[in-house]
Amino acid sequence: MKASDLFVSALENEGVEYIFALPGEENLDLLQSLKNSKIKLIITRHEQGAGFMAATYGRLTGKPGVCMATLGPGATNLVTPAAYAQLGGMPMMMITGQKPIKKSKQAKFQIIDVVDMMRPITKYTKQIVNSNNIASQVREAFRLAIEEKPGAVHLEFPEDIAQEDCDGEVFEPIGHIIPKSDDKAIDEAVKMIHQAKMPLLLIGAGANRKVTCDALRSFVDATGIFFFTTQMGKGVIDERHEQYLGTAALSSQDFLHAGIDEADLIINVGHDVIEKPPFFMKRGEKKVIHINFSPAEVDPVYFPQLNVVGDITSTVKKLGQLLKKQSHWDFSFFSKIKSEVAGHLGKYFHDDRFPMLPQRLVNLLRQNLQFEDIITLDNGIYKIWFARNYTCHLPNTLLLDNALASMGAGLPSAMMVKMLFPDRKVVAVCGDGGFMMNSQEMETAVRLNLNLTIIILNDKAYGMIKWKQKDMGFEDFGLDYNNPDFVKYAESYGAKGFRPTSDQDFQDILTTCLNSEGVNLIDLEVDYSLNHPILNVLLKEKVQKL
Repeated sequence: MKASDLFVSALENEGVEYIFALPGEENLDLLQSLKNSKIKLIITRHEQGAGFMAATYGRLTGKPGVCMATLGPGATNLVTPAAYAQLGGMPMMMITGQKPIKKSKQAKFQIIDVVDMMRPITKYTKQIVNSNNIASQVREAFRLAIEEKPGAVHLEFPEDIAQEDCDGEVFEPIGHIIPKSDDKAIDEAVKMIHQAKMPLLLIGAGANRKVTCDALRSFVDATGIFFFTTQMGKGVIDERHEQYLGTAALSSQDFLHAGIDEADLIINVGHDVIEKPPFFMKRGEKKVIHINFSPAEVDPVYFPQLNVVGDITSTVKKLGQLLKKQSHWDFSFFSKIKSEVAGHLGKYFHDDRFPMLPQRLVNLLRQNLQFEDIITLDNGIYKIWFARNYTCHLPNTLLLDNALASMGAGLPSAMMVKMLFPDRKVVAVCGDGGFMMNSQEMETAVRLNLNLTIIILNDKAYGMIKWKQKDMGFEDFGLDYNNPDFVKYAESYGAKGFRPTSDQDFQDILTTCLNSEGVNLIDLEVDYSLNHPILNVLLKEKVQKL
């Protein structure tokens, strides 16, 4: 058997459905082997697009998404998606080509040490030097990519190894069993929660990776304990729940932080310090129970008093069964915060000024999308507004990244979502800066005949950094730019472009886009004038008065 054929057989054996790729000369044997495979090859216009699509596949399915690139610049362009998947807990496999390793073909042309480059940002990286080891290395890479905490893996497949004849058989995939938490640790957690006066539940990204929704909902219903989420934990419990306080989108001085400050115990489910820590601890002031698949990495602002390590779902189920409501629990302050949050978040939902406020956009999208429809976000200041203001009814219906927080991921992520869920409406919300980093993937979306709505929030600036610049007291400088005509730009790819001129015009256009086929782009002028007065000034004043 040819080595490249064995590689493809090993991928098929792992259940791979797609390979997202921008191939090069060194991938041609593997490309030829894919020709007769049931695996679908999706060619993208940049390696980042391929990597972000693969990572999103992993995020939503729990199975490694696979992407492929050539050596040198192809491999270096996968570095950002690799870090995106690694920090975000998304299983992904990268395959890169390489010049022949048994003899020199072109001296050092394009050659860098890709394996060493990938080492700090992957769970596993190897060069295949013996074709008879292909099957075992693919199996090991997949095992590690899926194992908690999931992440990125990488195999380098040199050109001459791919061409070899080899003897090899694929390996039967082995199911990965996550051990259950120790009963003593669970008993100690029950004791700590019962003794607390104001326990508060935090739901993080790890709880969004597994089927924890029912267990956590039962836990909250049984105890009456209030909860909040990190940005990547949104939607694990329906956010219309009476005990939901909100999402931690700011580092400090928000209503949630006032609640966290008052709580004497945080029950932390599925969070780690890669997500921006939503609370800062001072020794002796607050206790934390860390419930996760692995122990906490102690950090200067995060040092839990108890680790409950094992399968999150079974742990939460058992806690819910053992815990009893305590008469000394006092949730009155949390109820006050919930009331404040409700009044604050909805204040500008019906403000129809134009250019449009991000709060208004959040409300209009929530009104026009069904519970199961999905929004993907790029990274920018609007991410804070969506994290705080958009109400999720189901998990993974607002996809954002608060681990690497890379720009350029919003459009490729939306494309992958639509491929996985063709019957759901999918909207990519991108800033003009993030959109232009991978805007060329519009061609891929059109070629794949995807029905997709893209909303570009156009302020002709790097809005997030301008917001930070103002908050830090610096002068407005160096962050403005010009944009292309996005309507014509969309049309040049075979998509449809729209530019609303009023609130009502946007509503009409949005309805049209959500209910029509093809790729539809809306160039929406956005008003960020309230970013600083609300997020930097007003919130601090309100929180201090609680």
